[in-house]
This record gives sequence, structure tokens and C-alpha cells, in this order.
Amino acid sequence: MKLQLALDLVDIPGAIEVVKEVEPFVDVVEIGTPIVINEGLHAVKALKEAFPNMTVLADLKIMDAGGYEVMKASAAGADIVTILGVAEDASIKGAVEEARKQGKQILVDMIAVKNLEERAAEVDSFGVDYICVHTGYDLQAAGQNSFEDLRTIKAVVKNAKTAIAGGIKLSTLPEVVAASPDLVIVGGGITGQADMKAAAAEMKQLIAQG
Repeated sequence: MKLQLALDLVDIPGAIEVVKEVEPFVDVVEIGTPIVINEGLHAVKALKEAFPNMTVLADLKIMDAGGYEVMKASAAGADIVTILGVAEDASIKGAVEEARKQGKQILVDMIAVKNLEERAAEVDSFGVDYICVHTGYDLQAAGQNSFEDLRTIKAVVKNAKTAIAGGIKLSTLPEVVAASPDLVIVGGGITGQADMKAAAAEMKQLIAQG
């Protein structure tokens, strides 16, 4: 089980400072969609250059032109690229094909997927690397989480690894760990804390025990 740090509401220098603080406890650093929108793929390149030994995920949330966008993210240094589960099958397959050429990985974000069980099984057959249940920011505000969704996809996913994102914090992490995802994605649960290093260290310890 790995810990991924989601960076959303920072600029490039801010992102580098955060990662410096928590680097020993984080396995994957995510350049979140808001940073990509604000800074472009320069943000991915800057983080990969600053931390060449870290796995960098570009959260592009691809919806179309999967192969092309994976190619561009790969060229910028991304190790993992995200595409949406609601994208066309052809887009996901194109993303996977390009990722294989580049030696990269694809994470499918299942945000807003309605028929979760059925779609997870379909996406799993396309050769993706990760399938991620994700309660988005707007639904988190309404008190929803992804824990039940994780159990749903784990029952049907046979090939891909599983991931979970959306509002995970120290108090809810034990429930997440109990469901045994391969990748736990945390944003504000680390970056929103007064002592980010301590929060990341404690989360990493809980995950290691799981």
C-alpha cells in the first residue's frame, strides 16, 4: 500500500516546498488538475526535475485524445497519467497503448461513474494500471466518501491495482487501510495540516501497519 500526496492549491515553488517537507513519507506526488490548469505541464516537469527519484502523477483527467495527452505528459516527466472512467473506451485504450510505448502507467479516475461495478470490470479489461474511486470536492462538501465504492470495485477488479481519493484524513485512514487499496491518495489531510511532516509520517506509519 502506497501513499500519494495530491497537490492542488499551490504554484510550482509552493509544490516543491511541500514535497521537500514530506518527501521521506510519500511514494507518489500528484500534480493536481488545478495546478495543471494554472501552470500547464511545466509543473510536472519542474517537480520531476526537483525530485527525479519520486514517482510523479499528472492528474490530467483526460476525457478525449488519450494517446496524444499521455504522450505529452510522458514527455514532461509524468510516470502515471490519469484518464476518466466516463471517457470513451477508445480513449482509455489509446491512453493505455501510448503509456505502454512510453513505459508509463495509467490511472483511471472513476469520479462521476454511475454504474461503478460494471464500469470497473470493463475498464479493468483494458489493461489499465490503477482504478481509483474518487469522491470529488463538491460531493465531499455534502458529506460523502469513497470507502464503500472501494469495496465495490475490489470485488470485481482482477488485474489493475486499486486506489482511493477524496477527503481522506488521519481520522478516516484506518477505515481506508482496512479495505486494502494499493494506493491511498491524500491532499488536504496532509497539506492542510499545521505540521505537514508529522501528518505524513503518521499516515505512512498507519499504511505500513496495514
